[in-house]
Amino acid sequence: MPIESVIRLWRTDPDTAPNFSIWRTTPARPAQTRPFPDDLPDALREALSKRGIVSLYSHQLEAWTHLRAGKNLVLATGTASGKTLAYNLPIIASLTTNTGARALYLFPTKALAQDQLAVVSGQLVAINRQPSTANLSVAIYDGDTPQAQRPAIRKNARIIFSNPDMLHTGILPHHTNWADFFRNLRFVVIDEMHTYRGVFGSHVANVIRRLKRVAKFYGASPQFILTSATIGNPKELAERLIELPVELIDNDGSSRGERHFLLYNPPVIDEAIGLRKSSLLESVRLTNDLLANNVQSVVFARSRRSVEIILTYLQGEKKDEKRKNNGDEVFPLSSFIRGYRSGYLPSQRREIEQGLRDGSVKIVVATNALELGIDIGGLGAAVLVGYPGSIASLAQQSGRAGRGEAPALAMMIASPNPLDQFLAHHPEYFIGKPPEQALINPDHLLILLNHLRCAMFELPFQKGEGFGSLPAQTVEEYLEFLTSNNEAHFSNEKYYWMQDQYPAANISLRSASPANVVLQTTDDPSTPLRAGHPQTLGEIDLASAYWMVHPNAIYLHEGQQYFVHDLNLEKNVATLTAVALDYYTEAQRETEIQILSTLAQAAVRGGEKEHGEIQVTTQVVGFKKLRWFTQENLGEEPLDLPPADLQTTGYWLSLSDATIETLRASGAWTNDPNDYGPDWPRIRLAVRTRDGFRCQICGAPEAGREHDVHHKIPFRDFMKRSAASLDVAMQNQEILRSTLQQANQLDNLITLCPSCHRKAEQNVRIRSGLAGLSYVLSQLAPLFLMCDPSDLGVHTDPAGTVRGQPSIVIYDQVPAGIGFSQKLFEIHDELMARALELVSQCQCKDGCPSCVGPGGENGYGGKQETIAILKEIR
Repeated sequence: MPIESVIRLWRTDPDTAPNFSIWRTTPARPAQTRPFPDDLPDALREALSKRGIVSLYSHQLEAWTHLRAGKNLVLATGTASGKTLAYNLPIIASLTTNTGARALYLFPTKALAQDQLAVVSGQLVAINRQPSTANLSVAIYDGDTPQAQRPAIRKNARIIFSNPDMLHTGILPHHTNWADFFRNLRFVVIDEMHTYRGVFGSHVANVIRRLKRVAKFYGASPQFILTSATIGNPKELAERLIELPVELIDNDGSSRGERHFLLYNPPVIDEAIGLRKSSLLESVRLTNDLLANNVQSVVFARSRRSVEIILTYLQGEKKDEKRKNNGDEVFPLSSFIRGYRSGYLPSQRREIEQGLRDGSVKIVVATNALELGIDIGGLGAAVLVGYPGSIASLAQQSGRAGRGEAPALAMMIASPNPLDQFLAHHPEYFIGKPPEQALINPDHLLILLNHLRCAMFELPFQKGEGFGSLPAQTVEEYLEFLTSNNEAHFSNEKYYWMQDQYPAANISLRSASPANVVLQTTDDPSTPLRAGHPQTLGEIDLASAYWMVHPNAIYLHEGQQYFVHDLNLEKNVATLTAVALDYYTEAQRETEIQILSTLAQAAVRGGEKEHGEIQVTTQVVGFKKLRWFTQENLGEEPLDLPPADLQTTGYWLSLSDATIETLRASGAWTNDPNDYGPDWPRIRLAVRTRDGFRCQICGAPEAGREHDVHHKIPFRDFMKRSAASLDVAMQNQEILRSTLQQANQLDNLITLCPSCHRKAEQNVRIRSGLAGLSYVLSQLAPLFLMCDPSDLGVHTDPAGTVRGQPSIVIYDQVPAGIGFSQKLFEIHDELMARALELVSQCQCKDGCPSCVGPGGENGYGGKQETIAILKEIR
């Protein structure tokens, strides 16, 4: 079989085989089957038999038993284990005997709803042919449903497919149009429950509170069915989402073919700096092996940009090769390779999904948008480029390979970041371990207030009424606040919504801002705003627009490059033109932190840990141009974009004076400002005069501010050599004076403008121990949280401007926080222990991307300084 050919190749290829740090094979397992239950209606029994189904998996029968007994249920079995049939059988059985009953299926995405509609419709075809059953109609009701079809769907559909966003904005606020539906609502299915975590999950939990409140108003109390393939706390999360007791089913009775899990760690190509081969380029090489052996595969990348870079490499290598499709027509091999991510138009994504099912798409490069249970057929392999952020996502993405009894493989290609390298050397942290527990906080103040506004718009609050699990007294305090703010009015023992605005329309369940930026293309770069000619390419959220489609950015879409002419933040429109350039762009951001309040603090060894509210101000100040394949920096350009403010929660560690003095005495503290000596002003003026007050790189004259004077051999290099050659106690003023003279020789100094100075400093950067500690903590922290590294921000403050002492701040990248930083505050000791273990065991000499981060090409990585700090605070 094709997959076995690839396995033989990789196990014998000398360039590949030595780099597998894990090769785990799980043998095939037989199905655990059970006969149909005695109370299965004859129509359903006959319909299943016609589809070749003569028995149920054990977990499907267990689901039938619990649901027929009227219990709420959470199904936590593997990918492609038949969860859809497990809940459809009892629901359809109930709807066929109770001709007025209705069901609501909620999916996290429109794509998943479309996919499941086809599955359920197929199951209903045979049932609706039975004369003894009522006609069971099913329909999708979401933002893409035409207005003309909506009244008929509300009136006639027995099963409605939707998503939390549509329930939030399009159904609950207009419940009077849905009176008959809510009056007869018997079941609510919440699919892919593991996606409802963090901010999104906290919002959805409140939407469910509103759903139950409206259903109760119409006299209904539906059963809830939740599903998830990978979650560490399915029962706890389910009960937190619906605030009702649930029965857990997690014994998977489905059959499974042989599965291979591989962890590939790209080889080190420069031992001195710990530089490994690019994980992106290695993923391209190994995916080409899969393509050559006709193994249909999905490649998961961590970001939208990585998707486009990998796609560009794969398609570029295959643009001149031809292959037949399923018919006789011949196509370029590159057309069999597609991308899949947010920002693509729905029609593009449906086309790609169908291509995966019918085999016309051989390779798809995707973000976690394809992680969910969309039916894309039985793929032979899943390639994960980098750790996806959680064990749950790792299992979910790996599970996209294989269906039924066919063999399959999943391979994670480790990136050089510390988390990936930690896992590559400590597989026990995720091999055989249960997925992480999902965190939600429905009572988060800002989220809760928003949904109380929505709930009050839907139905007035009776005095003494609770909201979900919130007691009436707490709810009343919030309603009194809204009343004092003139948003609510209290009359006749009820609280009424008093604003003209429609609150749900301005509340996004998925991000801090509901606004999106529309991407419009034009063929004429000289007139990018020419009326009537722009075409919509896609859209991105406003927060991402600042760094993805800023002016002069290169935006990548399906492997095509687009040059951004304009970003109009008033109209939320970006104007682009298709181009073919030899570089892509990478935005540069600056961050400032201000502590607003301290919620908890405790003394720890070597300093103090704290948790509290902070304000983060971030601004995109410029961008770099990076050449394809080589990543050569072709230059930098400044940008003038407005700053973005984020009020959130953070965890910070501040070092004590005693710790800093100990580190300074041992030469392990490199964060003190450089003291260039008493003659520095004179020397600096002499260098600028010699150089004609012009930058010696770009020739720019001084204008507005004096140019910088840069040490070609870093100043700290001389100081480190001095410290290394003499005991600290033996150093005297004469030695210091000699060191300063060597460092400040005129031929070691050059005049540079601020922009060129930044580039030069990057090349000879000396990474301090504090910066190294910040790097490793920010990369390691997601291992202990069920979050993506992008959910956390990190700020290094060696000067003590934030806290008064040198410190590191890790914060939630979510308005008002969601609990990540508080968790880090609580597990501080374990986090520091694992950081010391990771850095100490890394085989690099002085810092690398796999531990404390790299220094510049000619600089220092700060590994020993980081270890020294960790030993003081551990």
